[in-house]
Amino acid sequence: MKHTPLIELTRGGTLECQHLGSVAVVNTEGRLLAHVGDPYWLTFSRSTLKALQALPFVEAGGPAQFGFTTRQIAMMCASHNGEVMHVAETQGMLDKAGLNHEALRCGCHVPAIFTQLEQAPPPGFVVDERHNNCSGKHAGFLAYCVQHGLRLDDYIAPEHPLQQAIRRDVARAVGMDANDFGMGIDGCSAPNYALPLASLARGYARLASGARDAEFGASFAALGEAMTAHPELVSGTGRNDLAYMRAGRGDWVTKIGADGVQVVGSKSRGEAVALKIMDANKVALHAATVEVLDQLGWLDDAQRAELAPWRAAEIVNARGLVVGERRPVFQLQAGGA
Repeated sequence: MKHTPLIELTRGGTLECQHLGSVAVVNTEGRLLAHVGDPYWLTFSRSTLKALQALPFVEAGGPAQFGFTTRQIAMMCASHNGEVMHVAETQGMLDKAGLNHEALRCGCHVPAIFTQLEQAPPPGFVVDERHNNCSGKHAGFLAYCVQHGLRLDDYIAPEHPLQQAIRRDVARAVGMDANDFGMGIDGCSAPNYALPLASLARGYARLASGARDAEFGASFAALGEAMTAHPELVSGTGRNDLAYMRAGRGDWVTKIGADGVQVVGSKSRGEAVALKIMDANKVALHAATVEVLDQLGWLDDAQRAELAPWRAAEIVNARGLVVGERRPVFQLQAGGA
């Protein structure tokens, strides 16, 4: 492996933890602008893939046909908290497609609004598929199937026409042959693809470039603009993508994925960053992402201050005592590996 330490933790001045990973910074043409570690590391894209998984539906005019709002387009790209607003938008999408939540094949889990924010569910709270963090994506999947007269019961099967269309369009977006993807099944039971970090970054550079993209311009504009307009729907209360996109002031299209993946695209620059933390530590991933943006010169003083909490530079114990330090230990290298 060519991964390198990105974030270190010290306690009492002694090294305690190292978080290894890799970073790729790429433009819309796929040119590697900067990197750390292995920018071509094959990684599952996880939920960073969601905006690209929505391409077949958007390309086919689905949002207009079903009357999906900008908020509902954002929901197709979301890894949401399962808050009231998220459930309501997902239900609205299902209503417009003439379906109920029992058609969703994403499964159920306790919403992140409770697990990540350490809150107890209210008495009598009942979880269903709409609370799944991927329910908006799956509602979009179902709408595509209704639009094209496709079977609904196995829409997540890799051989289903929907999933074949997704694989085709993801490959086009990241500049790869679809046969070169690694494939696995994601937490929501849909197929997910493994691709080089640099290819994932290229897809987000193109997504962020919006209407300037020669192939997917209108679709990328619809998706990217929905995400930046409604980051609270893409993620939710207390989440990093909400904080990053607000700090980006409409310029950054960002998406986290499970197990240590983060992508940030800049609309104005036509560039994107993709990161992978090998041990999947979220705090280290957040800290490394902010440090990369800082080293690239994407942050002004106000943004640096706004994102300071996500660096989590001080390690604080249960009594509020500062007992250690979390610090970046990498320097971006220019050009190709």
